[in-house]
Amino acid sequence: MSFGRLERTQGAQPMSEINVTPLVDVMLVLVVIFIITAPLLASSIKLDLPKSEAAKPNEAPLYVTLAVNKAGQAFLNDQPVSSAELDQRLKQSAALNPDTEVQLRADEAVPYGRIVELMGIAQKAGLNRIGFVADAPATRP
Repeated sequence: MSFGRLERTQGAQPMSEINVTPLVDVMLVLVVIFIITAPLLASSIKLDLPKSEAAKPNEAPLYVTLAVNKAGQAFLNDQPVSSAELDQRLKQSAALNPDTEVQLRADEAVPYGRIVELMGIAQKAGLNRIGFVADAPATRP
Protein backbone atom coordinates (compact mmCIF):
# COMPACT_ATOMS: atom_id res chain seq x y z
CA MET A 1 0.00 0.00 0.00
CA SER A 2 1.27 3.28 -0.92
CA PHE A 3 0.29 6.53 0.65
CA GLY A 4 -0.18 9.15 -1.94
CA ARG A 5 -1.09 12.72 -1.82
CA LEU A 6 -4.85 13.49 -1.87
CA GLU A 7 -5.78 16.00 -4.47
CA ARG A 8 -8.63 18.37 -3.82
CA THR A 9 -10.73 19.99 -6.49
CA GLN A 10 -11.38 23.67 -6.11
CA GLY A 11 -14.92 24.67 -5.08
CA ALA A 12 -17.19 26.94 -7.04
CA GLN A 13 -15.90 30.47 -7.45
CA PRO A 14 -18.22 33.37 -6.45
CA MET A 15 -19.94 35.21 -9.32
CA SER A 16 -18.54 38.62 -9.98
CA GLU A 17 -21.40 39.75 -12.26
CA ILE A 18 -24.91 40.78 -11.26
CA ASN A 19 -27.75 38.96 -12.97
CA VAL A 20 -30.19 41.66 -14.13
CA THR A 21 -32.73 39.35 -15.78
CA PRO A 22 -35.03 39.13 -12.70
CA LEU A 23 -34.86 42.90 -12.30
CA VAL A 24 -35.89 43.44 -15.92
CA ASP A 25 -38.75 40.94 -15.52
CA VAL A 26 -40.11 42.74 -12.48
CA MET A 27 -39.83 46.14 -14.17
CA LEU A 28 -41.70 44.91 -17.26
CA VAL A 29 -44.51 43.54 -15.08
CA LEU A 30 -44.76 46.92 -13.31
CA VAL A 31 -44.88 48.77 -16.63
CA VAL A 32 -47.73 46.53 -17.83
CA ILE A 33 -49.63 47.13 -14.58
CA PHE A 34 -49.25 50.91 -14.93
CA ILE A 35 -50.31 50.81 -18.58
CA ILE A 36 -53.48 48.94 -17.67
CA THR A 37 -54.41 51.01 -14.60
CA ALA A 38 -53.59 54.51 -15.90
CA PRO A 39 -56.74 54.88 -18.07
CA LEU A 40 -58.88 53.70 -15.17
CA LEU A 41 -57.61 56.53 -12.97
CA ALA A 42 -58.39 59.25 -15.50
CA SER A 43 -61.88 59.84 -14.14
CA SER A 44 -62.99 58.67 -10.75
CA ILE A 45 -66.67 59.53 -11.24
CA LYS A 46 -68.73 56.68 -12.70
CA LEU A 47 -70.96 57.99 -15.47
CA ASP A 48 -72.96 56.38 -18.25
CA LEU A 49 -72.35 58.93 -21.00
CA PRO A 50 -74.74 59.07 -23.95
CA LYS A 51 -73.54 57.65 -27.26
CA SER A 52 -73.06 59.82 -30.35
CA GLU A 53 -71.60 59.24 -33.80
CA ALA A 54 -69.97 62.68 -33.69
CA ALA A 55 -68.29 62.13 -30.31
CA LYS A 56 -64.66 62.99 -30.85
CA PRO A 57 -62.29 64.30 -28.23
CA ASN A 58 -61.68 67.99 -28.75
CA GLU A 59 -58.53 69.52 -27.36
CA ALA A 60 -59.34 72.95 -26.01
CA PRO A 61 -56.42 75.14 -25.00
CA LEU A 62 -57.89 75.72 -21.54
CA TYR A 63 -60.87 73.95 -20.00
CA VAL A 64 -62.57 72.95 -16.79
CA THR A 65 -64.44 69.68 -16.40
CA LEU A 66 -67.97 69.77 -15.03
CA ALA A 67 -69.43 66.32 -14.33
CA VAL A 68 -72.90 65.42 -13.06
CA ASN A 69 -73.65 61.97 -11.66
CA LYS A 70 -77.00 60.14 -11.60
CA ALA A 71 -78.01 61.82 -8.33
CA GLY A 72 -77.49 65.29 -9.86
CA GLN A 73 -74.36 66.07 -7.79
CA ALA A 74 -71.99 68.43 -9.63
CA PHE A 75 -68.23 67.85 -9.72
CA LEU A 76 -65.85 70.57 -10.90
CA ASN A 77 -62.51 69.03 -11.94
CA ASP A 78 -63.55 65.82 -10.11
CA GLN A 79 -64.20 67.71 -6.83
CA PRO A 80 -67.80 67.84 -5.49
CA VAL A 81 -69.20 71.37 -5.38
CA SER A 82 -72.46 73.05 -4.43
CA SER A 83 -74.18 75.50 -6.78
CA ALA A 84 -72.78 78.51 -4.90
CA GLU A 85 -69.22 77.10 -4.93
CA LEU A 86 -69.58 76.23 -8.60
CA ASP A 87 -70.64 79.79 -9.42
CA GLN A 88 -67.70 81.26 -7.49
CA ARG A 89 -65.08 78.93 -8.97
CA LEU A 90 -66.38 79.39 -12.52
CA LYS A 91 -66.22 83.18 -12.05
CA GLN A 92 -62.57 82.78 -10.98
CA SER A 93 -61.85 80.73 -14.11
CA ALA A 94 -63.57 83.31 -16.30
CA ALA A 95 -61.57 86.12 -14.66
CA LEU A 96 -58.31 84.32 -15.50
CA ASN A 97 -59.29 83.50 -19.09
CA PRO A 98 -62.72 84.27 -20.56
CA ASP A 99 -62.12 81.75 -23.38
CA THR A 100 -62.02 78.85 -20.92
CA GLU A 101 -64.19 75.97 -22.13
CA VAL A 102 -66.53 74.08 -19.82
CA GLN A 103 -66.51 70.39 -20.74
CA LEU A 104 -69.82 69.04 -19.45
CA ARG A 105 -70.05 65.31 -18.75
CA ALA A 106 -73.47 64.24 -17.54
CA ASP A 107 -74.95 60.82 -16.87
CA GLU A 108 -77.79 59.75 -19.16
CA ALA A 109 -80.16 59.60 -16.18
CA VAL A 110 -79.68 63.27 -15.19
CA PRO A 111 -82.81 65.35 -15.86
CA TYR A 112 -82.52 67.96 -18.59
CA GLY A 113 -83.48 70.69 -16.12
CA ARG A 114 -80.36 70.05 -14.03
CA ILE A 115 -78.17 70.32 -17.14
CA VAL A 116 -79.80 73.62 -18.10
CA GLU A 117 -79.32 74.90 -14.54
CA LEU A 118 -75.58 74.14 -14.66
CA MET A 119 -75.26 75.68 -18.12
CA GLY A 120 -76.94 78.83 -16.78
CA ILE A 121 -74.48 79.01 -13.87
CA ALA A 122 -71.56 78.70 -16.30
CA GLN A 123 -72.92 81.35 -18.67
CA LYS A 124 -73.74 83.71 -15.81
CA ALA A 125 -70.14 83.31 -14.60
CA GLY A 126 -68.93 84.47 -18.04
CA LEU A 127 -68.01 81.12 -19.60
CA ASN A 128 -69.92 80.80 -22.88
CA ARG A 129 -67.93 77.95 -24.44
CA ILE A 130 -69.62 74.75 -23.28
CA GLY A 131 -68.74 71.38 -24.78
CA PHE A 132 -70.76 68.23 -24.19
CA VAL A 133 -68.69 65.07 -23.72
CA ALA A 134 -70.15 61.80 -24.99
CA ASP A 135 -68.87 58.30 -25.68
CA ALA A 136 -68.65 56.87 -29.17
CA PRO A 137 -71.18 54.07 -29.75
CA ALA A 138 -69.99 50.51 -29.57
CA THR A 139 -69.19 49.09 -33.00
CA ARG A 140 -71.42 46.27 -34.15
CA PRO A 141 -69.92 43.19 -35.79
